Amino acid sequence: MPPLTSRTRWQEPGAIERAADEFREYARPVDGPTDLEDLLTYLGDRRVVLLGEASHGTSEFYRWRAHLTARLIADHDFDFVAVEGDWPSCQTVNRFVKGRPDGPETVRAAVDAFSRWPTWMWANWEAVEFFEWLRLHNREFEDDDVGFYGLDVYSLYESMEAVVDYLEDVDPDAAEHAREAYRCFEPYWDDAREYGRSTRLAPESCEDEVVEVLTDLREERLHDGEADHPDERFSAEQNALVAKNAESYYRSLAGSGNSWNVRDSHMTDTLERLLEHHGDDANAVVWAHNTHVGDARATDMERRGRHNIGQLVRERNPAEDVAAVGFSTHRGEVVAADEWGRKLETMPVPEAQEGSYEDVFHRAGGENRLLFTDRIDEGDALADPRGHRAIGVVYRPSLESGNYVPTDLRERYDAVLHVEETDALHPVDVHPEREKVPDLYPMGL
Repeated sequence: MPPLTSRTRWQEPGAIERAADEFREYARPVDGPTDLEDLLTYLGDRRVVLLGEASHGTSEFYRWRAHLTARLIADHDFDFVAVEGDWPSCQTVNRFVKGRPDGPETVRAAVDAFSRWPTWMWANWEAVEFFEWLRLHNREFEDDDVGFYGLDVYSLYESMEAVVDYLEDVDPDAAEHAREAYRCFEPYWDDAREYGRSTRLAPESCEDEVVEVLTDLREERLHDGEADHPDERFSAEQNALVAKNAESYYRSLAGSGNSWNVRDSHMTDTLERLLEHHGDDANAVVWAHNTHVGDARATDMERRGRHNIGQLVRERNPAEDVAAVGFSTHRGEVVAADEWGRKLETMPVPEAQEGSYEDVFHRAGGENRLLFTDRIDEGDALADPRGHRAIGVVYRPSLESGNYVPTDLRERYDAVLHVEETDALHPVDVHPEREKVPDLYPMGL
């Protein structure tokens, strides 16, 4: 796919309006998440449904995604939700939604587990309402044990601590062995990025230590007992795997390695482990940013040597088993920060850049719309590569032109949901009193 800066047909006179006319013809208006029956039918028989978002701080993306997911669980028997979040903190939510006796008693206690920046990604009222719905669903249908899991790789120290805590209950000798191995990281004061930076200055790393603990945990016959619950054993192994891959991630982040690929490979491998853990007929819903769920080969990521979850899942499964849904917005507000680790802000999302997909969708009438991308023909103006907005946890509206990913829409997604004007997410830290938050599901979850 040519880079966005080259001369392509979308820059020719009239191309934008032709694309808008095609979008108006191919995509149908939708009033809200309860108006998506045809999309649910399309997704219902898939093994993996990838639901994206154009930002990590937009209320509608969370709400619409939650509604679709709830329907897939209730009507199509999906087994679990896997998200762009840390395994240990999501495991706390998992225990809550399953009503486990070792889990938190309240949903607020569950989301308090999200203590690593950016906390607002999962500690928000939109997510809280979905967690409460899922707990009630699992309680009502006692044979259902639908879980909520984290796919990400950031939680180096938290995952090491979780491994040791688990082993303390089932095999104290193994716990001491793991504790001794993990002491390799002590000089870095629980700062994973500092550990990564240190490996640039010295050839030594803690790679062997994290691999050793993972190998021991997988091979050792631990004591049987109440504490060695199969789900907890799986979680402990996953935390050991996170520690191994996080060590590699932070080392590559500070060096010359491709940290993006380390991260997305880990997330995809974790998804596969979860599917295997849930049985041969298991199916999953994945929540992650568009840049992770939309096929990387349909963007300029491939030219930079990057892959992502969307590409890897498609490569590893039959085409009919996977569906990827992207989200977009033309304007609105978003929760983000202007630098990594800074305080969150509610920021404006300016009107989309001229010629981008979001601009085309707006020109088609300014409505929320659903598009199945197989309706786009090769010769259509809508088939030409265009910029597609991607807002991360770090965002500067004044530098908006750098937030567009060159995209072949037909190849990147199976469907696109465009929400014309969006609202900012509602983090619990900013809105501690629920009754003061607008009704987040006015049409019912």
